[in-house]
Amino acid sequence: MPETTPSQTVGPYLSIGLPWPDGPDVVPAGEPAAIRIHGRVLDGAGEPVPDAMIETWQADADGRFDHPDDPRGAVASGFRGFGRCPTDTNGDYEIRTIMPGSLPGPAGGTQAPHIDVSVFARGLLHRVVTRIYFEDNDNSGDPVLASVPEARQGTLIATKTGDGYRFDIRLQGEGETVFFDV
Repeated sequence: MPETTPSQTVGPYLSIGLPWPDGPDVVPAGEPAAIRIHGRVLDGAGEPVPDAMIETWQADADGRFDHPDDPRGAVASGFRGFGRCPTDTNGDYEIRTIMPGSLPGPAGGTQAPHIDVSVFARGLLHRVVTRIYFEDNDNSGDPVLASVPEARQGTLIATKTGDGYRFDIRLQGEGETVFFDV
């Protein structure tokens, strides 16, 4: 049996170990407030990554989580805020969700509406974690975004399109998406 190489550490196992019944649908079809987030996962050479997995985790429209660790208490709406989507052969992914609300931040401040994103892909020994902010929201007071050098903040901003928001993820190289050490 051949040895597992670094490029095989995550990718080949995605379809075996990570299925999610609702997949990319954080909200059901027909949800009036639904938004579409779509994009591509690209490697350092700008080539599509056809075997990546995107996971999203977010607050509801009021900025609350349906989770017992939410300091304001779990919401009872049933909005779980989780989605998972594999990329296709062109490296494309798509998530259907709602716009999250602002969250409490440190020292009584607030965090801008955002979606937490984990990326699993070939060549990665561990997931990488980033955030999606939205270009049509006021992101100016967000402490996490403010901690990113201004020249790189654009890699965290989803752009409005005619059918939702586009957020491409560049795993390395020129224009690399900012990833956080969590």
